[in-house]
Amino acid sequence: MNFKSVADIQGPWTDPGFESSLLDRCKQHWSIPVNELPDVMVATYLDQKIATSLMISEARRRIESGKLDDTEFFDGQLREALEKAVDAPSA
Repeated sequence: MNFKSVADIQGPWTDPGFESSLLDRCKQHWSIPVNELPDVMVATYLDQKIATSLMISEARRRIESGKLDDTEFFDGQLREALEKAVDAPSA
């Protein structure tokens, strides 16, 4: 299991100077170890291209284990976010 958080990869949270519910969710979960994040946040970080390699490995682990936590906004959100992240061209 991976005990790193987004903060370990990206550094401390930096206030972007505006507010949104997406930013609130990301900030709330920023320092939580990836293995403790709800599925919806792993998918959200993947969609936002935040700590991508960490989130890819965690999403794969969860999908392969079949132990999802029903926090996704829609069925298959984590799988969809993983597929998009894996298929995305590298910058």
